[in-house]
Amino acid sequence: MFGLGIPELIVILIIALLVFGPGKLPDVGKFLGKGLRDFRDALERKGEDEGQPPAVKHHDADDDGPPPPPGEGPAR
Repeated sequence: MFGLGIPELIVILIIALLVFGPGKLPDVGKFLGKGLRDFRDALERKGEDEGQPPAVKHHDADDDGPPPPPGEGPAR
């Protein structure tokens, strides 16, 4: 993968254990796993979106939305 063998992975795991402690190590693993999954999903979505025009958000007629700023309201 990155030229890392079993001995290198063991050293990295021992250093992580010393830095974060045994109580936080599962949380760190969960955080890294979620980050890698989100990164991979974002890359896949980017590949799917290429060549497609950007989505246009349409205004719903039933939704008035926030009021306009003062002085920019509808003409009376």
